[in-house]
Amino acid sequence: MTIDQSTKTAEGPPAVLGKTASGLRIAGLAAGFVMSIVDTTVINVAGPEVQHQLGLSLAGLTWVVDGYTLTFAALLLLAGSLANRFGAKTVFLTGVTLFVLASTLCGAAPNGAALVIGRLIQGVGAALSIPSSLGLLANTFPDPKQRAKTVAIWSSISAGSAAVGPLLGGVLVGTIGWRSIFYLNIPIGIVGLLLTTRLINPVPGRRFKPALLGHILSIVGLAGLCFGLIEGGTFGWTSAPIIGSFVVAVVAALFFLRAESRAPEPILPRGLFKIPRVQAINSVSFLLNLGLFGVIFMFGLFIQNARGAEPLEAGLQMLPLWGFFVVGNLTFARITGKAGTRWPMIAGLGSAAVVTLALTTISSAMPYWVLAVLIAISSLSIGVTVPAMTASLVEAVGKEHASTAGSTLNATRQIGTLIGVAIVGAILHGVTDWYVGATVAFLIAGVAYAASALLAWWGTRAEESEPSPETVAAAA
Repeated sequence: MTIDQSTKTAEGPPAVLGKTASGLRIAGLAAGFVMSIVDTTVINVAGPEVQHQLGLSLAGLTWVVDGYTLTFAALLLLAGSLANRFGAKTVFLTGVTLFVLASTLCGAAPNGAALVIGRLIQGVGAALSIPSSLGLLANTFPDPKQRAKTVAIWSSISAGSAAVGPLLGGVLVGTIGWRSIFYLNIPIGIVGLLLTTRLINPVPGRRFKPALLGHILSIVGLAGLCFGLIEGGTFGWTSAPIIGSFVVAVVAALFFLRAESRAPEPILPRGLFKIPRVQAINSVSFLLNLGLFGVIFMFGLFIQNARGAEPLEAGLQMLPLWGFFVVGNLTFARITGKAGTRWPMIAGLGSAAVVTLALTTISSAMPYWVLAVLIAISSLSIGVTVPAMTASLVEAVGKEHASTAGSTLNATRQIGTLIGVAIVGAILHGVTDWYVGATVAFLIAGVAYAASALLAWWGTRAEESEPSPETVAAAA
């Protein structure tokens, strides 16, 4: 695969190939997302067996779980720039290939160190493939209404993968062993590579000088933040390494902003963040993931420690949390033609806030079915919100900046995830009653969703007066 292959004039299948071809295109581009989401969810189920068979310490197991997030979050902004430079298709295919190779290494890992290295490489592959796939979607489906529906289907595929992940992990670990959860990525990745190579037209890259200093500073800053959040509980939140890592993150962020203001080709196009909708959606994505993944982290532990569920049973009980994301995604796909993106996003966030705050009444007397219904409504609401948020962002920035906007969106989401898990983890560590911990986690998530709803309303209230994507491109 060469740069020329990705920068030549797009030649490929006819624009209209029917619903089957469109479905295959979406499936090919969703492959990277499917692999990354499945591995994120099943590793939590497989953790105890991995730790036992490889003789890992708790810190070692933590790096197996979080090493992926570290490289994923740290490299997302660079991945968006690479997609603009070398073409989204080339970067996407490279990312999926890396993920497949890294999954093979993880499955064959003879020790913990090899497994952690494999997980780090998986994060690199995910960082390259996920934002570039959004850029390819935007170019493959240029009609706004069709694109919004396509984003919803793409999101539902990834959400469906998340829904079956814990259950699939329980079955695979219990029957074949933990290595099978990584080998599963190989056929998925190969299918994605074949479909994308055959059915997706290349998106020409453009010649420019990358802002290397900005990329290095962003990687250093995110790496410092990730290290502090991941290792805070191990070293102590007031220890020199953790304080030092946060200082590095802050200093790198300040120098990053300074470098961006002076760079002729900034990582984040200046015109992009003049749009209120872009500012709001990135803030919403941060708060949404902070609340959502804090709850997910808590709930997996809660149903096993407070309710006594076995791993497979825990996977089944988590289905309402994951499964109704898919229903929400499909609901948005059906209503977007009439409702657009703004009100589904605001309504979804508002509904999730109300229901999640209602979950703060959780107690040992609450039957599981009541808990499941409330969580299902919250998940359904967020399932509507996420594709609406993504489609609204693509509408605001246009096709040219879709890859950059996608990488920025995913970076803010990953940072939100890290902070949300760290906050909830610190809370659970400091309380002795699981129900108290669950109550506080639901409270944090509910407040985050409510704030997101207000930001979404504010940032999208004047869509008609926003600059057009062409104006954005000129200003950038």
